[in-house]
Amino acid sequence: MRRVLVILIVIGIGLLAVVFLARREEKASNLSAQVISTSIPIEGFARADGTHSLSFPADFGPHHDYQTEWWYYTGNLDTAEGRHFGYELTFFRVAMQPPDQAALRASEWAADQIYMAHFAITDVEGGEFHAFQRFARGAIDLAGAEVQPYRVWLEDWNVEQTGSNSYLLTASNEGLWITLNLIDEKGPVLQGEAGYSRKGSDPSSASYYYSQSRLLTLGEIGIGDEIFAVTGLSWKDHEFSTNVLEPNQVGWDWFSIQLDDNYEIMLYQIRHEDGSIDPFSSGALIMPDGTTQPLASGDYEIETHDTWRSPYSDAVYPMGWTIRIIGAGLELDLAPYLLDQELNLSTIYWEGAVRVTGQHNGNPVGGVGYVEMTGYAEPLSPGL
Repeated sequence: MRRVLVILIVIGIGLLAVVFLARREEKASNLSAQVISTSIPIEGFARADGTHSLSFPADFGPHHDYQTEWWYYTGNLDTAEGRHFGYELTFFRVAMQPPDQAALRASEWAADQIYMAHFAITDVEGGEFHAFQRFARGAIDLAGAEVQPYRVWLEDWNVEQTGSNSYLLTASNEGLWITLNLIDEKGPVLQGEAGYSRKGSDPSSASYYYSQSRLLTLGEIGIGDEIFAVTGLSWKDHEFSTNVLEPNQVGWDWFSIQLDDNYEIMLYQIRHEDGSIDPFSSGALIMPDGTTQPLASGDYEIETHDTWRSPYSDAVYPMGWTIRIIGAGLELDLAPYLLDQELNLSTIYWEGAVRVTGQHNGNPVGGVGYVEMTGYAEPLSPGL
């Protein structure tokens, strides 16, 4: 009789778990539909106009006066045996209404902020790319962001500060997980004009933008029953804004490059509907001491060598690049570790690990990087 009782309890727990998971997926789907289908007016939100001076640690945290915000972590990691992995852990915050219009309700579930997170692993030797998405409201500790100590989370996907310049990243989904310790070797790097990054002819088509471009990384990656001790480099981008893209802009190609001579490069080119490149595309060359050289669109060239058609979205992405920064003596070739690194989620985009080879001031140089390409499967919303 006791055995029968135990069996019934186990079955009951299993059924409850199935119901819980189904409801969680349904809630996530509903939140996703709400964020994607709702056109949120920008009136009442602060605009990036160059008047805000970035300071730290205050600007590590959330900026609820602005409509959208993201914290991006990407990295290239290796085992002692030379097995290579890429990873992405990204948190997005979307305000559903301006702070002065937020209706305070008694329910602890009440929230005017929605969080979305993406978690992806590129397993080069296994030839597999895994990507996951979650949504949660910024209430009852489901998701949120804090300043001191710095922390951003969505359920058990988490980044938190562990020391004056160290951070811990954790995420897991369907048998894949990361536990990574990051140490910032250069400190925050202000992009654009002291952190004010113009994206178009309207001065408020902009974001506030900084990077942590060289994060020494040590930790573990789990894939199924296998656990891999890894080391390498990570990159963090943090941007907040209210209106980034203009109506004729459909997406961007963004590059982060970490060279083995202790230089880093960030470049992006914004594409118009007709395929031309917006003159407000820009970037930065980051020196070994952390100082930067801003790059205007005319300071660099990006040549594409091939394309790849996604079997999932049917989007055609550029694939394989040569980047030239003539004034800095740089010519670099970028090749994806895997062609298929498309995140086919509520927003479809390609974000993947790349290997880098080339020349810097006449000397051979190597490195790693990440490339993000948006707007190929579908135009991005001007507010994102």
